[in-house]
Amino acid sequence: SLCEKEIRAFGERTGRLTLANAQQESPLNQLVANQQGLEDSARRPMVVGVFQNQDPAYIREMVETCGLDLVQLHGNEGMEAANERLYGVPAIRVVDIETDPATGKATEDAAQKLLDSLTTDPVAILLDTSIKGANSGGGTGVTFDWSIAEKVQNAGLPVIIAGGLTPDNIEDAVLSTRPWGVDVSSGVEAKPGIKDHEKVRQFVAGARRAAIEASKGF
Repeated sequence: SLCEKEIRAFGERTGRLTLANAQQESPLNQLVANQQGLEDSARRPMVVGVFQNQDPAYIREMVETCGLDLVQLHGNEGMEAANERLYGVPAIRVVDIETDPATGKATEDAAQKLLDSLTTDPVAILLDTSIKGANSGGGTGVTFDWSIAEKVQNAGLPVIIAGGLTPDNIEDAVLSTRPWGVDVSSGVEAKPGIKDHEKVRQFVAGARRAAIEASKGF
């Protein structure tokens, strides 16, 4: 299809990427293995479809139609909904960190709750912001309590961080949390839905500088 060809052309390939990772019994060990599998596979751009509370059959149809490499689940589907068997490709599970807008802090047990909820289903965990008292689903443009990411990373869980990231704060975010990856959208836009190429360049450059600095001593 035209959609599939255009998306795969963006990823500079002619077929879907595959991840090679051994199955582990422990959810934490599985996510660490997945991290290595993603790094080995993502030498070129990977095409990710973002969904929220969609029927698995619809997601699988979009995977096949558009040649997606991964899906990213932003709803309240739960960890088990991120199982590769449902879609034919691995799934990133988004976990919303509820943040008090007045203090910018999450609950004290947020990190432990996340670690306790892990299963072997998702290929990776993405932390995003949800505002206390508001609807979930990410895309708030607000940063979450980065200490949560630091705690789960220190426990051995590789995570992707999102929520309110911009060229101005990406270096602080990476240096503070040492994440496996970062996710940005509105923080590099000229206006809603339109990316600012200079902001994108500044964001990527800042993330790379901070990643090099954060890796020193490890």
